[in-house]
Amino acid sequence: MPVYSFEGIVPVVDPTTYLHPSAVLIGDVTIGPRCYIGPHASLRGDFGRILIEGDSSIQDCCTLHTGAGSDCIVKRGATIGHGVVLHGCAVGVNALVGMNSVVLDGAEIGEESLVAALSLVRNDAIMPARHLIAGNPAKPVRELPEKAILWRNDGNGEYQRLADRSLADLRECEPLREPEPNRRRNAGDARAVRLSTRPD
Repeated sequence: MPVYSFEGIVPVVDPTTYLHPSAVLIGDVTIGPRCYIGPHASLRGDFGRILIEGDSSIQDCCTLHTGAGSDCIVKRGATIGHGVVLHGCAVGVNALVGMNSVVLDGAEIGEESLVAALSLVRNDAIMPARHLIAGNPAKPVRELPEKAILWRNDGNGEYQRLADRSLADLRECEPLREPEPNRRRNAGDARAVRLSTRPD
């Protein structure tokens, strides 16, 4: 598992978090409890600090970095979709940043907001809570209805369970040469999970 100390600073990962073996952590990175860190995620704490609070997911091929002396913060329960770049920004509690979006230095995503896929959030942009945010440059489009918040919570719950499932039973193996008869499906089941109230 590629985890590297840098100038004497060692990454910290809570033991209840799942860290995929191909994810890379460098230097000043702290990951709280019950998180999921997906394949090929890169969290580089070589210029500034990266803090991932509990119950969050950082999905495949995400890049988290900062400028010198700044922080990149993912608050409790946030979901960072496949291929996202976060650079020196803050993502609020239970927010979602959609696939292949970019959030730049000094930007803040409000709690329970949803950044649409392929959006670019410019430097120092402050986005409100519970809004759909979209575009290049990204702007608040509309307030999110309660059902959209619940849908987003269902997806986050699935990733919280995936962290537990992966810790319990994800193993490297050799592929089969052909599917076995009556091949079973995995046990994915999207439903809401209550976020922990335990401080990280």
